[in-house]
Amino acid sequence: MASSIPTTLVRLVDRAPSLSGAEMAAVLVPPRQFDTASFDSYRPDPDYSSQTDALEIVRTFSTSWAPTTRSGGFFSRAKKAPAGPTGIYLDGGFGVGKTHLLAALWHAAPGPKYFGTFIEYTAIVGAMGYAAAVKLFTGAKLIAIDEFELDDPGDTMMMTRLLTDLSASGTRLAATSNTPPNALGEGRFAAADFLREIQSLSDRFDTVRIDGLDYRRRDIEGHARVLDDAGIDSAVSAVLEKASSASVSRDDFGALIAHLGTIHPSKFVKLIEGIDAIVLDGVTPLHGQTDALRFVAFIDRVYDAQIPIFASGSPLDEVFAGDMMSGGYRKKYLRAVSRLIASTQY
Repeated sequence: MASSIPTTLVRLVDRAPSLSGAEMAAVLVPPRQFDTASFDSYRPDPDYSSQTDALEIVRTFSTSWAPTTRSGGFFSRAKKAPAGPTGIYLDGGFGVGKTHLLAALWHAAPGPKYFGTFIEYTAIVGAMGYAAAVKLFTGAKLIAIDEFELDDPGDTMMMTRLLTDLSASGTRLAATSNTPPNALGEGRFAAADFLREIQSLSDRFDTVRIDGLDYRRRDIEGHARVLDDAGIDSAVSAVLEKASSASVSRDDFGALIAHLGTIHPSKFVKLIEGIDAIVLDGVTPLHGQTDALRFVAFIDRVYDAQIPIFASGSPLDEVFAGDMMSGGYRKKYLRAVSRLIASTQY
C-alpha cells in the first residue's frame, strides 16, 4: 500500500496494552468533552420544563455529600445532611443532556469517585474478577454509570449485585439509560425496564425523566464519510501538520478487528492512548456478533476520546451486517453507528 504520508505513523495492531486495577480505575472519568461540565453550563431547552426540573433535582442530589454542621455550641445537635435517595436515574431520549448532568454531578462529588459506561464497569469486573472489583470500588463516594445496558441479563445481574454491595457500604449511585437515537422513533424512555432489572436496588433510585429533542439527530440521519487512498493521505497529512507531536494510527480494518480479539475491552482505552487520528483501510461489513460487539466497545473509547476516523472501503455506518440491526443488540449498534458517523465528520 503506497503512501506519501509522513512516517510518524503507528499501527494499533502492534500495541499490546496492559492495565492494572489501579490504572483501570484511574481512567474512569468523564469523557474529554465533559471535562468542564457543570450545573451552570447545562442549558435547559425552554420548551421542555423537565430539563430545568432535572437540573435542579440533580443539583440537589449533589448536596447529599454535604458535611454535617452544628447549629450552636460544641454540644449542640448536629444538622444532618439532606435526606433523600441513595441513587438517581436520568431517563430520557438520546441527546437531551443526560451525560452532561451525570458528569456535572461527578465533578461536584467528593472523591474517591468513578465515571464510566456500563460496558467499562463490566469489562473491569471481567478482567479483575468480582471480589477484586468490589475491593477496588469500596469506599467510593459516587459510582456514575453512563448508558446502563439492559439487553444482557447476565451482565445486568452482575452489575446489580456490584451496585447493591457498594450501596450497602455507603456509596451513592447515578445512572443514565442507553436509549437509541429517537430519530429512529423507538424506545425513548427506559425507566420501567431499568427499575425492573435492578430489582432490589429500585427503591433506592429517584427516577428523573428528561424530555426534549435530540440535538445529535443529524448524526444518525447522515452517513459516514468514505475516502480513497489519496483522500486519506491528504487528510492525515493535514492532521500531522497541526502539531509536531501528532500521532496517527493506520491499520487494515480486518487486521484491527482480529487484533481487538486478543485484547480485553477494558484495555481499549490504553490501546488508543496518545493517538490523534485513526485510519482504517479496507472497511468491510462485520458478520460475527462477537467481532461486532467488540468493535462497538472500541468505538465507544474512540468517541469518548474525540479521535477522528479516516476510512476507505465500505461506509462505517454499514459495518453491522445481516440481521444485527434488528437483533437483541440493536441499541448498541445504533449508538455505535451514530458515533461512527460523527467520528468521520472532520
